[in-house]
Amino acid sequence: MAKRSVASAPVRGRRVLVRVDFNVPVTPSGEVADDRRIQEAVPTLRHLQTAGARTILISHLGRPNGQRDMRYSLRPVVHRLSRILGEPVPLASDAVGVEAIGAAAKLQNGQFLMLENLRFHAGEEANDPAFAAQLAQLGDLFVEEAFGVVHRAHASTVGVPKRLPSFAGFLVEREVRELSHFTGSPERPYAALLGGAKVSDKLPLLSSFVGRADRLLIGGALAFPFLAASGADLGGTAVDRGLDGAVREFLERSESHGTHVVLPEDFLVDPGAGAPPAVAPLGAIPAGAEIKDIGPATRRRFTEALVGTRTVFWNGPLGKTEEPAFSNGTREVLGSLAGVPGYHVGAGGDSAHCAQSLGVAGVFQYLSTGGGAALEFVQGASLPGLAVLPDAE
Repeated sequence: MAKRSVASAPVRGRRVLVRVDFNVPVTPSGEVADDRRIQEAVPTLRHLQTAGARTILISHLGRPNGQRDMRYSLRPVVHRLSRILGEPVPLASDAVGVEAIGAAAKLQNGQFLMLENLRFHAGEEANDPAFAAQLAQLGDLFVEEAFGVVHRAHASTVGVPKRLPSFAGFLVEREVRELSHFTGSPERPYAALLGGAKVSDKLPLLSSFVGRADRLLIGGALAFPFLAASGADLGGTAVDRGLDGAVREFLERSESHGTHVVLPEDFLVDPGAGAPPAVAPLGAIPAGAEIKDIGPATRRRFTEALVGTRTVFWNGPLGKTEEPAFSNGTREVLGSLAGVPGYHVGAGGDSAHCAQSLGVAGVFQYLSTGGGAALEFVQGASLPGLAVLPDAE
């Protein structure tokens, strides 16, 4: 269901609290390494500016765990945002309190203010009503523009919109529109290509594709528990243990529901001791060698499994793409989508950065800014930060 849009919000002369997702990578020298999430929010920010809003931006950065840890200050983000907007954006030293109230009160029509990291307060992730009330008193209206956190019931994503008239920003609207391709009746054949390293997080979500996706291609560290459960020796590769039962049950359900699971059959491994990378088939991985990428046979297998598909959902690299020597598997498989007509979406900030760095972003019709949020959305889960927003009339 579409949500009430910021385009219809009466914002002139009013303080508009905007939850953005500026949780971007920052270098040790304090520079924003990838500003895509900031850039994606610009259309909404420009709209509010032109419409005469007094815009107050709130975001988190990193995991300060409810403590005021200045390593996670939003100052680098404000510097980059100011350059993008072409005007200085002040940063209040706290998300709530006297200074935040004073800075918000001084805003004029068309101006911006950024508040310091929400997660400096434990009340943010705890969805503490008192903290949500303190945030809400800073604004007259609320705009949700942080799709990457709408699957979390936090003070800024649920508590504040319960207290203020609320609207979806343009980015959130587009995320809902694009990802809805996967929640109704996606054009078939439908393939999900999943990788990455968050095995314990993603295994439960894999079940949502059973019976919905026709083909499920699993690579990266996500494939290791599946291979280990079949008795494969993965050499010196670290494998999440204790998942054999869940894996077998998942494979049985997939077979009975007609979802074809495709797993790697060979790898590019790091033998260690300074030896060059080597290709090793499953069942012949040298002792102590660490799997770093899918091998050539698996690349062909995955590429062939994508031929003829009409809908593809991708999340997570198929190897350690941060190391150039082990990025070719992901690059080749994703690049093959350029020759596959259909609708292709990549999900997650890290995945989007991966696609861009590998030069294959152009094969996707859309790259979502949400990782966990996108995965939960396409499985049909109700996301608290979306559920709290009024539906479009």
